[in-house]
Amino acid sequence: MSTVALANPKTKFSLTEDWTVVVLGLLSIVLSLNGLIIPAPVFGWTDASSLFSNVFTAKNGLLIAGQFAFTYVIALIGTGLIAGKSVRATLLGFPVVFGLTLLALILAGNKTLKDLNLEAVIFSLGIGLAVGNLFRLPDWLRSSLSTELFVKIGLILLGTSVIFGDILKAGSLGLIQALAVVISVWYFAFWVSKRLKVDDELTMMLASAVSICGVSAAIATSGAIQGDSKKLSYVISLVLITAIPMMLVMPYAAHAMGLSPAVTGAWLGGTIDTSGAVVAAGTLAGEEALKISTIVKFSQNVLLGVAAFAISIYWTYTKNQTEVAQTSKPTLGVIWERFPKFVLGFLAASLLFSFVVSPATVDTVKGSLKSLQGLWFALAFTSIGLETRFSDLFNADNRRPMYAFLIAQTFNVVITLVIAYFLFR
Repeated sequence: MSTVALANPKTKFSLTEDWTVVVLGLLSIVLSLNGLIIPAPVFGWTDASSLFSNVFTAKNGLLIAGQFAFTYVIALIGTGLIAGKSVRATLLGFPVVFGLTLLALILAGNKTLKDLNLEAVIFSLGIGLAVGNLFRLPDWLRSSLSTELFVKIGLILLGTSVIFGDILKAGSLGLIQALAVVISVWYFAFWVSKRLKVDDELTMMLASAVSICGVSAAIATSGAIQGDSKKLSYVISLVLITAIPMMLVMPYAAHAMGLSPAVTGAWLGGTIDTSGAVVAAGTLAGEEALKISTIVKFSQNVLLGVAAFAISIYWTYTKNQTEVAQTSKPTLGVIWERFPKFVLGFLAASLLFSFVVSPATVDTVKGSLKSLQGLWFALAFTSIGLETRFSDLFNADNRRPMYAFLIAQTFNVVITLVIAYFLFR
């Protein structure tokens, strides 16, 4: 969101952008439920031969073109509805952003890189950073970057995969552990960040990323507090980088400690911050550990909407009180104006798919919506990379957030092991 919108939440731009995101996200879902299903392209490949036989085919090219056309139209509509945005810039710039994102998706589809749990967002961020730092971007391309729009549409689509009925299937122990871990680790990470004098935005993103579900939690929190996209990219980088050694080391550490498969799975699912890394680590630990780790990780994931809602209320009630006297609290009207409306879209999508849409219909559309969600996130991180300078990511000021993250993650590993041992032994 622009600096102007943050400074004055009563501006038309701020309000219009919030509701535009909700409209476009829910519109995508409604169109899908009414038969406009955008098939997911194939990006998986192992070598040059499979790259051309799986990805670079006419059929797959049409699927990619279908996703491009759909997201292009949505982006243009969004630009047209948001005051102050240039439709002409989006018309020219979006194909460039999509092309760079497509390259990232193809790289992330390589089996070797997928086995290392290198997710598409890290490639889209890296490619954006490389292009943005090596070349001088034209003004029309810079003005076409709509990170907030892309991220929040993706978050609303994410709501379709958070099914409340599945919480019961996850099991009571998984949900109890998820609640205990999320609450204890979030507050510890918050406390450590404050002690290390990390700024408020980074503190909220770090605490949510460590305690809930990594990348998705960081993105949701950033949206809820209208956070700086550069800070978000830094947190995402920390999450993805630390997930790799944890994924490789923790299964063997569990074996060395003689933990049962159930305790091992609960430990892995509660500490490793990305779902892909949890699955990889669970696979290394065995079939039962894989099952338990998936249940526990899912139990934490379903808390994302609740956490985003709570963080939104806290942030809007305590921060950015520029037009309110420092000695007074904002009124309910001011809180409503500042409240990020995408959270309502997320919850609406989750409730719709939990209690209204039939399971058969969910199975029909979930693949398409999941693919579009990932694409919107990847487009957002390409945009973040394009508008970020390396000097902003790697400087002395970023050491304290890194220390806070690592300390919180260490606490997460220890406390989750204790909780998992007593619940699952």
